[in-house]
Amino acid sequence: MDYYIFIYIVLGVIPSMTWLFYYLTKDIHPEPKKMIVKIFLWGALITVPVFFVQIGLTNLLDMFAMNSIVKNIVYWFLVIAFSEEFFKYLVVRAKVFNSPHLDEPLDIMLYMVISALGFAAIENILYLFSPIGQMSLGQVIDRTLLVDLIRFIGAVFLHTLCSAIVGYSLAISFYKAKNKKLIFGIGILVATVLHGFYDFSIMTLTGQSNINIVIPLIIILILSFLVFSGFEKLKKMKSICKIN
Repeated sequence: MDYYIFIYIVLGVIPSMTWLFYYLTKDIHPEPKKMIVKIFLWGALITVPVFFVQIGLTNLLDMFAMNSIVKNIVYWFLVIAFSEEFFKYLVVRAKVFNSPHLDEPLDIMLYMVISALGFAAIENILYLFSPIGQMSLGQVIDRTLLVDLIRFIGAVFLHTLCSAIVGYSLAISFYKAKNKKLIFGIGILVATVLHGFYDFSIMTLTGQSNINIVIPLIIILILSFLVFSGFEKLKKMKSICKIN
């Protein structure tokens, strides 16, 4: 029924909106609402090319004969994690770098998070959709809320943290022109590795003494420490960002 679709969309967006309001409180000088909505929507739209890129890379990967563990590593780290981190970055690269609203280091990190939240909102909506079958309205809502909660503290939060790492590396790289590419490269590498390791551990290490829960939790904690330390450091950097 149509109202089920409405439920999936509304509840699918709630985790992203909740994290968005939280992260916006970190910005001492709030960004224009129009710009926030713009980057959020572009982050959502970028899921379309990412979807096709991932399908293409998956089909390409299937053409090679390799050990299943190696194949899983390549899939989760490169096909999934790297493609998602790179495309979320492209949104900010294309839509923010030349904007007059980008006037302090923290903005770069914040816009990367906003892009990630738009991406995560669509991913969340798609994840919630499932065959309704004989489920009642109450059962659909209960299931959706449970999945929402799990993804709120897991996948959605992970997207924001990984993109924030990339944003932090970008902000720092603008102050160290000689090592700009290296610093950015390290940032996207760290984000990709931790994102990939998170997905890999959840999806392939099931039934091994809860290690598929412990590892993702450790990754979230590590990323949280790095990101919120980064936010505090960038707040103290008052210089105007110079984008080349």
